[in-house]
Amino acid sequence: MNILGTNRFCIDPTLITVTYCSNLLCKIYNPNYSTTNNATKSYRFQNKPNSLWKNPCDFDFHKRHFDSVLVRVSTEGILQDVVDGNQKRFRWNEIRDGITEEQKLAISKLPFKMVKRCKAVMRQIICFSEEKGRLCDVLGAWAKIMMPTRADWLSVLKELKNIDHPLYAEVAEHALIEKSFEPNLRDYTKLVHHYSKENQLEAAENIFMLMKERGFICDQVILTTMVHMYSKAGHLDRAEEYYEEIKLLGEPLDKRSYGSMIMAYIRAGMPEKGESLLEEMYAQEIYAGSEVYKALLRAYSGVGNADGAQRVFDAIQLAGIIPDDKVCSLLIYAYGMAGQSQKARIAFENMRRVGIEPTDRCISSVVVAYEKENMLNTALEFLMGLEKDGIMVEEETSRILAGWFRKLGVVEKVELVLRDFATSTSHQRS
Repeated sequence: MNILGTNRFCIDPTLITVTYCSNLLCKIYNPNYSTTNNATKSYRFQNKPNSLWKNPCDFDFHKRHFDSVLVRVSTEGILQDVVDGNQKRFRWNEIRDGITEEQKLAISKLPFKMVKRCKAVMRQIICFSEEKGRLCDVLGAWAKIMMPTRADWLSVLKELKNIDHPLYAEVAEHALIEKSFEPNLRDYTKLVHHYSKENQLEAAENIFMLMKERGFICDQVILTTMVHMYSKAGHLDRAEEYYEEIKLLGEPLDKRSYGSMIMAYIRAGMPEKGESLLEEMYAQEIYAGSEVYKALLRAYSGVGNADGAQRVFDAIQLAGIIPDDKVCSLLIYAYGMAGQSQKARIAFENMRRVGIEPTDRCISSVVVAYEKENMLNTALEFLMGLEKDGIMVEEETSRILAGWFRKLGVVEKVELVLRDFATSTSHQRS
């Protein structure tokens, strides 16, 4: 029986032609290609509405042997679907002409190992302008056409952050709504932290609320970020609110959470409350970072609270932090502001005993302490002793001495001090 001769069976010549061309192209780019190869990836092409061939066909192209020509052909049919879904039409066109030298330079600096689909969207972002439409349309089209993975999104975000691109935050926000990005809690934390650094409190708060609306449960990391943000902005009440939320988690607080709240109290001019948290940390054998100790010591030193400064100085040593010249200078300055010259001198000598070279700031702090107690002769003996050891006073100490002599009305001694200072400076330079 001649099956081909019956009216019930017919082969569409268009189907044969297209299938033949498809297989021919694949064999050209991949000699080992087989029509029965299961490792191929299927790309569907939709015909035009007026096509006589009603059924769509599947082209099988080998996954690892795409050519740029094939990619352009395969995405053309998909583009129409993407564009039609947007309110403002966006057509994905490769960036070639009409770009500035600055944009060309930025494109040329893209990482060599960055995959092509990531480079494609990076070129679009670098050359993007509001006249071209909305950035969300560009990113949405990229997501539908090139189907990026989470690794691709992270690669793009990392590069935008590295070059400090102004559209980083907008791209990061859009990524949170894309399924292919697979957003997690830490992605929201990074964006909140970014807005925090830029002092964009409202934007950070919006991302935080959006995260909660989407069902993510807050952890200590993101709540600490919120405490740190409001601490820097000087909003103590908001920082305390988020700090209380951290405590409600029922988990042990880490040094970052404690440190952020201590800094909030320091900035609010309440170092005593910060010190109480420091003691709470010490009871749990948790030690803050050196920057927290220095900030608290500076707060006490600035107001002349010598007792508070000494307590913090002792805590620094208990935490295993070796005091440097700046820490010692703050302690001596606290004694100087309090007018406790004897303790200031003891702290100064202790510093020299452990091998720390005194700075002019340290010397001037001792002189300030002597000035407050009106001990001019002792101050001069102190300075002459340093001179014998080869330590010369510099500008700050000379300025304090000059001011002290003016108050006493001893103009000639002022001129002498200034002349000696100029002479010693020239000797040091020679």
